[in-house]
Amino acid sequence: MQQADPEITLITDNAPIGIATHGGRAKCLQRLVRLSLPVPTTIALSFDEVHRIAAGENADIVRILAPFDDDQLLCVRPSSEDPDWGGPGAVLNIGMNGAQLEKLIPRVGAKAAARLYVKFIQSYSTHVARLDPDIFDDLDLDANDVVAQFLEAYEDEAEEPFPQVRGEQLIGVLRSMARAWEGTTARLLRMAKGAPAEAGLGLVVQSMVLGVGRGECGSGVLQLVSSETGMPQIIGRYQSQSQGRDALLIGPEAVFLEKDERGPSLEDQAPEAFEQLKVHAGLMRSKLREEMQCEFSLDGGTIHILDGVRVQRTARAAVRIAVSLALDGVIAQEEAVMRIEPRALNELLHRQIDPQAERDIVGTGVAASPGAACGRIVFSAAEAQASAARGEACVLVRRETNPEDIRGMHAASAALTERGGITSHAAVIGRGLGLPCVVGASTMQFQTRNKRIVAPDGRVFKAGDIITVDGTNGQVLAGDAPMVEAVLDDAFQTLMSWADDARDIGVRANADTPDDARTALNFQAQGIGLCRTEHMFFEADRLIAMREMIFADQPEDRSAALAQLLPIQRDSIAELFRIMQGRPVCVRLFDPPLHEFLPTDRAGLRDLAESLNLQLSDVTHRVEALGEYNPMLGMRGVRLGITVPEIYEMQARAIFEAMLLAAAEGAPIEPEIMIPLVSAKREVELVKTRIDAVAAAVRTEKGQDFGYRLGVMVETPRAALRAEDIAPHCDFFSFGTNDLTQMTYGLSRDDAGRFMSPYVQQGVFPEDPFHTLDREGVGELLKLGSERGRSARPELVLSVCGEHGGSPESIAFCRELGMNYVSCSPFRVPVARLAAAQLAIQDKLI
Repeated sequence: MQQADPEITLITDNAPIGIATHGGRAKCLQRLVRLSLPVPTTIALSFDEVHRIAAGENADIVRILAPFDDDQLLCVRPSSEDPDWGGPGAVLNIGMNGAQLEKLIPRVGAKAAARLYVKFIQSYSTHVARLDPDIFDDLDLDANDVVAQFLEAYEDEAEEPFPQVRGEQLIGVLRSMARAWEGTTARLLRMAKGAPAEAGLGLVVQSMVLGVGRGECGSGVLQLVSSETGMPQIIGRYQSQSQGRDALLIGPEAVFLEKDERGPSLEDQAPEAFEQLKVHAGLMRSKLREEMQCEFSLDGGTIHILDGVRVQRTARAAVRIAVSLALDGVIAQEEAVMRIEPRALNELLHRQIDPQAERDIVGTGVAASPGAACGRIVFSAAEAQASAARGEACVLVRRETNPEDIRGMHAASAALTERGGITSHAAVIGRGLGLPCVVGASTMQFQTRNKRIVAPDGRVFKAGDIITVDGTNGQVLAGDAPMVEAVLDDAFQTLMSWADDARDIGVRANADTPDDARTALNFQAQGIGLCRTEHMFFEADRLIAMREMIFADQPEDRSAALAQLLPIQRDSIAELFRIMQGRPVCVRLFDPPLHEFLPTDRAGLRDLAESLNLQLSDVTHRVEALGEYNPMLGMRGVRLGITVPEIYEMQARAIFEAMLLAAAEGAPIEPEIMIPLVSAKREVELVKTRIDAVAAAVRTEKGQDFGYRLGVMVETPRAALRAEDIAPHCDFFSFGTNDLTQMTYGLSRDDAGRFMSPYVQQGVFPEDPFHTLDREGVGELLKLGSERGRSARPELVLSVCGEHGGSPESIAFCRELGMNYVSCSPFRVPVARLAAAQLAIQDKLI
C-alpha cells in the first residue's frame, strides 16, 4: 500500500521516489535496494509530507509503521535534496520502552539493553522535548538503576512521563525534525551552503540494526578513496558493540578496517565480513557511478548496509575521483569534466606558505579552508570590496561571518574569525570559494570596535597591517610570508586536457610581467589577451624618466626622455614574447592619466624637484595643473596618445623591436596592439597612421618585413554603439568590461563597496555587476558592439579582457555572442577553461 503512495512509500525497486521529491538519501537507499544489497526495511516520507507535519498536521503513523514488526526499533534520518545542505541529526532506537527493555535483556544483556534505552532518552530529550542536555550530567551510567534515573530526570524537567508508545515517540521525532528544518536558523545555514531558502526535506524511517549483542556486532563506515587526495585507500573505522556513526568518534574502542600495524582491525576480527564489505563498496562505485561512503552495521557477523553517501572530498580529491572513474570506464570523459565545479579549482590553485620559511606565528585556530594568503587587515565586507576595487589584497577579520559577509569574502584574499568550527559559515563558504580561512582563532583578542586584534604575546595588529592566513595549518602569521605555488598533479592535467578537447572558445590571460606570463603558460593559457604596458613604468629606476617626459615642454624633450624608456619597454615585451613561445600577445598601449606617476605629498614633490633640477614651486604648480576633477574620465588612454603622440610612437617601436628580437630566437610572432578608451573612429585613424609610420621606419632600419594586428579596447558605451564606424580600421575588438561596467552604471569601482551590499540585498541589482556581468545593461552594449562590428567587418575577432572573462556566467554570455576568446587573470585561467568546456558539453546535451 505504501508503495503506491508517493508521500509515504516503502523503498523498493520500483517505488515512486525521486531526489527532487524525497531527497538524496531516500533515492540512494532505493538504488542500494536495486543492487540487492542488505538494506533494512525503510519507509520514505516526501518533502510535501514533511512540510505538512511541520505545519501541524498529524502524520499517518499507522501507514508509516505498517511494514515494521510490532517490536521493531526504528531510526529516523534526514533526506535533503543535496547532502551538503545538511539537516537535523538522526534519532536512533525509537520504540525503546520498559517492555522492549525486558525483551532485549536476554538477547543483548542487561547493561547493553539499558545503554540503548538511555541513549534514546537522551536523544529524545534534546531533539524532541528540547530539554537542556546537562540534566543527565550527574547521573551514573554504570548504575544498576540507570534507566530509572534517566526517566526520573526526564519527568522532572519535562513535567510529564517519558512516552512509552512507539507511535507517539515516532510522531514526536518526525514533528521535531520537520520543524527544525523549517526554522529560521536552519534556513540561513543552508542558504549559506547554496541551498534555496524553500528547499525541502524528506525523512527516512528505517528498521534499527542494534549493533550490540552476541557474536560480532557493531557499526562503522567504509570508503575506497582518500577524501583528501582521491587516491585509492580503504578509509573508515569500525567499533564493536556500537550504533550509527559512533566509530567515527575514534575513541579507544574504534578499530581500523583493514590490517594495520598501528592496532586491531575489522579484517582481524571478522575477515569474511570485511571482504564482503569491500565487494559491496566496489559494487556501489561501479553501479552508482560514484565514490561512496558506506555506513554499515554487523549483527552477529551479518552485514547490513544502512546508508550510502557521496564521499566528502577536497577539490584535489574531486578531480582525481572524476578522472579515475572515467579512466576505469565507469563514466565518460565529458561527464568527468562536468562533475567539477569550476570555481572549486581555486582550492588547487592557491599558494601555500614556503615550508622552509620561518613562521612568526601570532595566533592559531581551526584550519577551515586550505591555502595561504597575505593581505592588509580589514574589518568589514564593505572595506574588503573597496580594497579589492583598489587592487589591494586584504584579509577579512570578523568575530564570525554571516550571509551578509559573502561579498566581502569574495573580495578578500583570506578570512579570519574569532568564533566557529569546521562547519561554521566562514568555513563552509571559504571552502566553497577556495578562500584560505582560519576560524575559531580564540587565542587572539578580537577588538573589532577599535579595529584591532591582539596576539597572545601582546602584539597589536590594526586595520591596514599585513598578516598571513594559513588555512592549511590553522595559523595566523605576522607580515607577508614567503609563498610557493600550488602543484598541479597528473589528474588535474588530464581533466584539463579533456576540458580543452571539449571547449569551443579560447582562453587567454591578462599578464603584465614575466611572472604573470609564466603562470599563464603553466595554466595552459592560449596567449596573453591583455598586457598593460604602463605597469612597466612604475619601478623606481623607470619612474624618473617617466616624470622627465611628463615635465617636458617640447616634443623633442619628450622624445629624449622616452628614449630612456624605450629599451626598458622593449626588453620587457621581448621577454613576454619569448615566454609565450609564439602564442599571441595583445599589448595595450599606455592607458592611465599622467598624474598617477607624480607624487602628491610635499616630501615627494621635493624629491621630484631635486631629480629634475627644478624649483619646488615650479614642480608643485605643474603637478597641480595636471590634476583633473575626474581623472578616470579625463586625459588618459587614446586621448593621451593623440595629444602626446610621442608616447605611443615609443611604445610601437618597442613592440616591433621586441617582436624582431624574440622572433630571431624562436617562432614567428605577429604582435597585437590595442588602443585603450576609444570612443570615435577618428581616434583610431590618427593612432593607426602613426603606428604604421613607426612600423615602416623599423622595417627600413632593420631590413626585415613584419606585420601586426591593430585593435581597440571597447570600454566606453559610445565605442560599442558606433562599432560599425570603428571596426573597418581594426582587426579585433576586446571589450574591457571593468571600465565599460563603470561607465554604463556611472558607478565607481573604488567606491561601490560602500553601498553594494544593501543594493543587492534590496534587489536594486541582482548581483554586484563587477563580479557578474550585467547581461541586461552592459551585456546589451556587448551584443550591439559585437553585431555592429562584425556587420562592418565579418572577420573581426571579438573577446572580453575584463575580470568577467574568468566568470563562468560571463563566459556563457560571451559564447552566446560568438566571441573568439576570453582573457582573465592567470589564476582564473583553469576556471575559465573548465567553465567553457562545461558550457560546450551542455549545448551538446540540449
